[in-house]
Amino acid sequence: MTVEAFVLYTCLMTNKSKRPTDVNQRAVLIAKIATGEIEDKADLKGKNPAAVELGKLGGLKGGKARAKKLSAKRRSETAKKAAAARWGKK
Repeated sequence: MTVEAFVLYTCLMTNKSKRPTDVNQRAVLIAKIATGEIEDKADLKGKNPAAVELGKLGGLKGGKARAKKLSAKRRSETAKKAAAARWGKK
């Protein structure tokens, strides 16, 4: 069995792992996906592709829409709280 065939087998035919754990096998897989030789279906396994696209759309819009909706005072309060959580003493 060639390396390429083994990578395809471990990635697409078994349920143990979505990606090969070996660095070289993973590199071959990524190169094949990047060049369009094979399609990356591991991310969409069991999910509706239309719903995935809608979710991405909402995620891209969400932060900007929320920031636009908040008042300057509320944004400032949120930012202070986040800074305290990040830089405060543990």
